[in-house]
Amino acid sequence: MTVNQKANTLGRPAAWRLLFPSLISSFLVLTLSFSGVQAVAEAPQAAAAKPAPDVIVFKNGDQLTGTLERGVGDSVVFKSDVVGEITVSIDKIKELRANGGFVALKKQEKVTRTSKEAGKITYADNAITVASPSGAPETVPAKDLAFLIDAATYTKEVTANPGIWSGWNGTVTGGATLIRSTQDGTNLTAGLSLIRAIPSVPFLPARTRTTFDLLETYGKLTQPTIPQTTPPTPTSIAKTNIFHTDFEHDKYFSARVYALGELSFDHNFSQGLNLQQIYGGGLGWTVVTNAKQELDVKADIHYERQNFQPPTMSADLVGSTIAEMYHRTLPGKLLFTESGSIIPAWNILADYSALGTVGLQLPTYKRLAVNINASDNFLNDPAVGYKKNSFQFVTGLTYTLP
Repeated sequence: MTVNQKANTLGRPAAWRLLFPSLISSFLVLTLSFSGVQAVAEAPQAAAAKPAPDVIVFKNGDQLTGTLERGVGDSVVFKSDVVGEITVSIDKIKELRANGGFVALKKQEKVTRTSKEAGKITYADNAITVASPSGAPETVPAKDLAFLIDAATYTKEVTANPGIWSGWNGTVTGGATLIRSTQDGTNLTAGLSLIRAIPSVPFLPARTRTTFDLLETYGKLTQPTIPQTTPPTPTSIAKTNIFHTDFEHDKYFSARVYALGELSFDHNFSQGLNLQQIYGGGLGWTVVTNAKQELDVKADIHYERQNFQPPTMSADLVGSTIAEMYHRTLPGKLLFTESGSIIPAWNILADYSALGTVGLQLPTYKRLAVNINASDNFLNDPAVGYKKNSFQFVTGLTYTLP
């Protein structure tokens, strides 16, 4: 290589030195472009995270922002950060705008599992308008409105098929009495009461109701002879064993009338009753129902099997249960319950029975309450040598299930 060739070579920059600035520029352009795209993509998400609040405009000109929760009859339930949850009569509202999805149900409209589309709602000129996402908007006059239900609640309570273990509520009760003195006595009581109502929310018409009850009372009283005799007198022992369980499933024809299927099992040592089994079906009617109280009456026809201590023969009966059940919430959140039933046997008229219970539940701490109950069980034709009547007065603690 000549001297001039070397000088020309040294005078030109290397190829990588020429490409480096271009690579840096391209990298910066790509980075800025990606950041811009990412910012544009995140902008709608940030906007979606904070939807516009629902608005109520009152007839006097006042305005309230928050969230519409539901509508029942001639009022709506609205939640605001300023005033909390309030119930507003619809005749005081001039305008309402709700951005969440809602379903409007009319009075006398039968609630079925047929899905209805939820949409944004507006209220003006004494009518609710639901903006259906895929069709023409639905307008319901305020006087015809029964319920406004949010989409999630409508799906869960109306169109969904809840599993057999979902939706159960109830109470667990227990009590004990121990005596260790002149007499040795032990008395234990345990109870379980469960109910499953579908839908589970009180502002929708009932579709089905399932109840399960179990009650066990066990007692043993040992009485030694004092002072002891010669020859010794044996210690006397008295036992109590009362067991009851029942299962009932109700299917509503309307808001208050339902068909029912039931079964129950009873054991009562004091009546010589080893086991009583009842299998039947009938009709029920909710006479009174509101936020404070409920009264149900029902009647059935059933097969009944009574198995007694020997030598009393067992009995196969065709009978009915005619019953009423009432509960009422008293001041201070006290709960009063009462029920009564008579069970005639149509093929053997002497083999009738009856049952009555009354109870008071006193809230104590959170889900715990003191429970006071009295029940009387009457069997007109018990086993030979046994008692007709069996009475219990029980106090204990009750835990309300979540």
